[in-house]
Amino acid sequence: MICVALPGLAISTDQGQLTGHGLEGFYRAGRRILSRCQVRVAGREPLAVQARMTSADRARFVGTLRVTPHGGPDPDIVVERTRSADGTELIMLHSAAARPLRLPVEVALGTDLADLGAIASGTVGSELAATVHDSGLRWSCAAGASSVTADPPPADAIASAGLLRWDFEVPPGGTVRVELRVRLEGAGPVRAVGRAATSPLATAQATGDDPRVRAFLATSVADLQALLVRDPAHPADTHLAAGAPWRCGLAPADALAAARMTLPLGTRLAAGTLRTLARTQITAPGPRCGMIPGPRRDAGAHLPPGCTGIEATLLFPVLLAEARRWGLPDPETEELLPAAERCLTWLRTTVGDGPYLSDPQPGGPVRCETQAHAHRAALLGADLLDACGRPGGEGLREWARKLRATFRRDFWIDDPGGGRPAAARTPDGRPLSHLCATAVHLLDTGLLGGGAHAPGLLDRVQTEQLARLLGSPVMDSGWGLRGLGAKEIGYNPFGHRSGAVRVHETAIAVAGLAVAGYEKEGAALLRGVLTAAEAFGHRLPEMYAGERRGDGTAPLPHPAACRPAATAAAAGVLLLTTLAGVRPDAPAGTVTLRPLRGTPLGEIGLTGLRVAGAPFSVRVSRLGLAMVEEAADGLQLGV
Repeated sequence: MICVALPGLAISTDQGQLTGHGLEGFYRAGRRILSRCQVRVAGREPLAVQARMTSADRARFVGTLRVTPHGGPDPDIVVERTRSADGTELIMLHSAAARPLRLPVEVALGTDLADLGAIASGTVGSELAATVHDSGLRWSCAAGASSVTADPPPADAIASAGLLRWDFEVPPGGTVRVELRVRLEGAGPVRAVGRAATSPLATAQATGDDPRVRAFLATSVADLQALLVRDPAHPADTHLAAGAPWRCGLAPADALAAARMTLPLGTRLAAGTLRTLARTQITAPGPRCGMIPGPRRDAGAHLPPGCTGIEATLLFPVLLAEARRWGLPDPETEELLPAAERCLTWLRTTVGDGPYLSDPQPGGPVRCETQAHAHRAALLGADLLDACGRPGGEGLREWARKLRATFRRDFWIDDPGGGRPAAARTPDGRPLSHLCATAVHLLDTGLLGGGAHAPGLLDRVQTEQLARLLGSPVMDSGWGLRGLGAKEIGYNPFGHRSGAVRVHETAIAVAGLAVAGYEKEGAALLRGVLTAAEAFGHRLPEMYAGERRGDGTAPLPHPAACRPAATAAAAGVLLLTTLAGVRPDAPAGTVTLRPLRGTPLGEIGLTGLRVAGAPFSVRVSRLGLAMVEEAADGLQLGV
């Protein structure tokens, strides 16, 4: 159970006690500032009866005790603990005894001040020695110091045992409380960006025939709020951390992808993300000029690791172009346009006279999804340049036309089953035929003006075949889209690029299939993810095992998955807004609705979205008819 309010985390098991084992503890900026927090009442630990997340940053644990002798089987003390990612823990003792009780309460504390990476690799040392400090305890080492203070102050603080003690007199039906505050020295209190009045994300809500949609969207938005991080040098700019607990920093490709999927919640997150990444852009002359740097990422058993910097560089102009359609103000668009132009210049310079964008390393493959990203960037980038009166748009469109012609020939593998797109081509031109989820990016063509989507790299027949493959049992696990087809060599249901369900790719598939007109396949994937979300308490991890769904089964968690994760939480927004098919064109003052006619979840209403900087609400009936219930003044319904 992970409570998140970055830079704070609190990681617990469902037993409530923090024992110091595994990842348990309070964290600040990746350092464990408290690893052990064990409560004993009258010398005994409470019996855990319930643990649940009450919000993205808070968990509640309930335990019981029987302290009255000869009182029968019923507990007479309820111990309630509320643990928050901001470093606070509230311990409440409620008495149901018929007479006053004298309750000794002990809290055993400890920490190793270890780095999260060291904890994950199992290289942490023993607990540090404590000293009495203020109304609690303090620990220190070369890496820093942390402390716990208690309210009310303890009657005894025993440093050698790491123990705080109280003696409470509790009247019949009475309640006593202890609040603990954990702090990292030199750091102020955790102020979660998402809880501030200036949060960049609108708090949208969903209602409908399917009762799961309300909790699914609410949890997705809450997780996004919890993962928001400010740029320290530019506090007005926020972006999403990739996920907790492993990736609490900035991952450019993930941040851009998540910001793009959350455009229905407003454009402020997109603007902050773009400004933050524009400051990292390489501007020095050379072959990498214009790139957004990013780490390498494993690509599964069949391909070498890929460069997320390429993906981020190609996503940058796409996000800016689509944010403008959703209502990003012109001054902010103009401010970010030079960085987008540098991304597009890098693309044209790197491909040169050739049709394809290959990996940067010598002998690297030409990946299918990279061509999809590049083609979308060229078309949406050209649209952006034209709209802003900048040159270069026609050259990008001409290159995209050549890419479409060659891609449909070179990247399509004919076989008795109807064919499939190649996952990549080797430097000598040999196609790699394994069927993988990265092909969904061929369906993600991007939003142009007037509610239209850009053309795709595949022709109509090839698109139909890809839709059939994505909807087949080989790819659709019943919980979402597998990363690699179940019949492919190297398939592993837990392989994070070779068989596990990645929520982001499944959402992209659902949206792309809906745009292309293959609602049956998209609806099946949507229902699968929604069922998986229910099994995960509506907080989807970034990935989970791709084992086949069956009666009485539940999706298996991936042990290395972030939960919450920015792309998974943002996917929840994309999945539900896809049902309404909202396609805005704020500069033209129009919004087009293309709802899923099959209404796979029945009637659904979405309120609190934002289009053109104003609240936007839409309802789709059981007949598949969409109606705008709230919109900006002057916004017209497009055809």
